[in-house]
Amino acid sequence: MFWITIATFLVTLGFILWRPRGINEAVFAAIGAIIVVLSGSVSLSDLGIISNTISGAAITIMATIVMAIVLESFGFFNWVAEKLAAMAKGSGIRLFWYVNLLCFLMTLFFNNDGSILITTPILVMLLNNMGLKNHQKIPYLLSGGLVATASSAPIGVSNIVNLIALKIVHMSLYLHTAMMFVPATLGLLLLVGLLFLRFRRILPKTIPTNVSGLSSANYHPLKSQNRIEYASEKARSRFMRNVLLFVFAVRVSLFVASFMNIPVSVMAVIGSLVLLGWRWAYLKISPADMLKKTPWYIIVFAFCMYTIIYGLNNIGLTDWLIGFMEPIVAGSLLHASVMMGVLLSILSNIFNNHPALMVGTLTLTHMKLSLLELKVAYLANVIGSDIGSLLLPMGTLATLMWMHIVRKGKVLITWLEYVKVTVVVIPPTVLFTLVVLYYWVSWLFGGVLQR
Repeated sequence: MFWITIATFLVTLGFILWRPRGINEAVFAAIGAIIVVLSGSVSLSDLGIISNTISGAAITIMATIVMAIVLESFGFFNWVAEKLAAMAKGSGIRLFWYVNLLCFLMTLFFNNDGSILITTPILVMLLNNMGLKNHQKIPYLLSGGLVATASSAPIGVSNIVNLIALKIVHMSLYLHTAMMFVPATLGLLLLVGLLFLRFRRILPKTIPTNVSGLSSANYHPLKSQNRIEYASEKARSRFMRNVLLFVFAVRVSLFVASFMNIPVSVMAVIGSLVLLGWRWAYLKISPADMLKKTPWYIIVFAFCMYTIIYGLNNIGLTDWLIGFMEPIVAGSLLHASVMMGVLLSILSNIFNNHPALMVGTLTLTHMKLSLLELKVAYLANVIGSDIGSLLLPMGTLATLMWMHIVRKGKVLITWLEYVKVTVVVIPPTVLFTLVVLYYWVSWLFGGVLQR
């Protein structure tokens, strides 16, 4: 049982990263989970615990992705791209900052996978319409991809793995955000600043300003045949602003629900249902198309990967990690932050951030840590998983998906070009964020949590 579980995890991970013939990663995760269950390292009762752990997170993420698909039907993201180019006013440097702001907000309003899936094709079309050369497109796309993925750290609801981990450590979304938003956002500002310094000589000084009429009909993965016909540009902008205000209200409701001990998934589902009804009224599109467009495989992938990780936990992997990490972490908040963050960064780049964060979080729950140490160590895990994992393209599935979309858009970015940038910007960003996390939590929440 021990060796079968270990071998299954490694082989499954290898196939997920390789994806021969483009087979969906959920297929390999499902096969691996079945083998682990048959080996006996995960029991049927364990499957019930796993289902209870991931169900809320999966529903929340699916509801968020549904909202993003509806907004694409409205032409919202094309409208944002056009406004983005207009606000740049012909400055390539100004466009750089706006692109990163867009990617940050997209992840905060939706999630990291949705941000990559939706924003990257729009940016590719925008840059192609501007007639930029390949090397001039790379700063915008690479920085946008890194920021979109890293921006899942400030609030737990932006990443399905973060939500699952929250459930494991019994931490509310509200508390996670209160403790994490400031350190992670400061870390993101440092990341963008380092990216700007790295790319400042490549960024074009001037860019075309006329990019109206962007069309994703032949490219965007969430394309819709139906479009709203607006009476004027003013009417279009007014409608988009109303949609944006609604999405913002839904996002805020998630944190209100968390504070009031209402399941976050309930508010997310209500928001997505209202948007679906809104679209039905305007575009006459039945919600039935969501059955085809929604990436349901994410639920299968998350459940099956967690099943495999649970098997590793049951055969003693977390016991080994506890023996290794507990003497280093216990007794020092700074050590808890830095050491766990660095460990998760390393594990994420070797094994991918999904299994790495699950293993790291399960390990924490078995350590003899104080309440404050547990919270800080968990948040450090998230920083390592969401930001530290970006050192290599295989560190996150979102990055691999980003590279696929970019190549499909005929922009060439090699793994070597990617690593030449990340090796300079990711390590200092991770260390800075982990240290800021320690000081922020110690100053603002230390006394409360210790009591």
